Amino acid sequence: MRDQVVLVDCPRDAIQGLHNFIATDKKIQHINRLIASDLFDVIDFGSFVSPKAVPQLADTKEVLKGIVKGDRVKLLAIVANLRGVQDAVQEEKIDFIGYPFSISETFQLRNTNKGQEDSYQQLKGMKAMADAAGKTLVLYISMAFGNPYHDPWSATLVETWIDRLMQLGIMEFSLADTTSEANAAQITDLYSLIRMRYPQLAVGAHFHAKREDSLAKVQAAYDAGCRKFEGAILGYGGCPFAKDDLVGNIPSEILLDLFNRGSLAERMVLEESFRQMIL
Repeated sequence: MRDQVVLVDCPRDAIQGLHNFIATDKKIQHINRLIASDLFDVIDFGSFVSPKAVPQLADTKEVLKGIVKGDRVKLLAIVANLRGVQDAVQEEKIDFIGYPFSISETFQLRNTNKGQEDSYQQLKGMKAMADAAGKTLVLYISMAFGNPYHDPWSATLVETWIDRLMQLGIMEFSLADTTSEANAAQITDLYSLIRMRYPQLAVGAHFHAKREDSLAKVQAAYDAGCRKFEGAILGYGGCPFAKDDLVGNIPSEILLDLFNRGSLAERMVLEESFRQMIL
C-alpha cells in the first residue's frame, strides 16, 4: 500500500488558526518526529505568507532551519503570492510549493487578496520561479465541491479551471473540500470525471470533514482512483479565511489505519507529540 498511496500530514494546516502562539522549538520537535516516523511521504510544514495574516506561521523560516530532512520524506510549503514563492525557492529543503486557487471568487479574494483572474496571471510568474529552482508547484483547487458563499459551482467549472491551469504547465493538483461541502457521492463523481478527463495529472485530496464522516470521504476518493491523501494528526485545522465554524482536517490516524501504515503504538506516539506541541 505504501507504493500505491502518497500520504501527507499537514501540521501547518492543523495549527494555523490556533490563537495561542506555539513555540518554534515545539513545532520543530513535532515535525521532526513526523519525519522520523517514516509513516508519511510529504509534510506540509509551514507557509510563506504575511505574519499579520497568519501569526502562527510567522516563524516558518526558523522552523525550517531546525527540520532534519531525510531523503525520502518531502517538504511542502504554502504561499499566497509571488513574494512567498521568492522566499520558498531559496530554501533547499523545500520540494513542493503549494498555492490555493479557489473555484469561488469570494474565497479567492478572502484567502489571497486577489481575484481569480489576477491570481491566474500571477501563477505564470510563480511557475517560472518554481521551475527555475527545481521545485514542484502544486495547485490546491479550493472549494472544489461547492462553497458557502453562493458563488457559482459545477463540475464543469472545475474542469474549466483545471484546463486553464494545465496551460501553465501545472501537473500536480489537489481537490480541496475547504468548508466540508462534499458528500461521498459528489467525491466519487468528481474524481471519476477528473481521472477520465485528465489521466496524465496527479490529483490528490485535501478534505475537511467531521471525524465521523472522514473515512467515507477518503474511501469514495480512493475508489474513484485518487492515490494522494492529506490529513492532520487528531483532525485539527481549518482555513481561518473560510468561515467561523471551521471543520477540521481528515485525521491522519484514520489514513494511517486505512492504508496500513505503522502500528497503533506508533500512531499514538504522534498523537501525543501533537498534543505536547499545542499545550
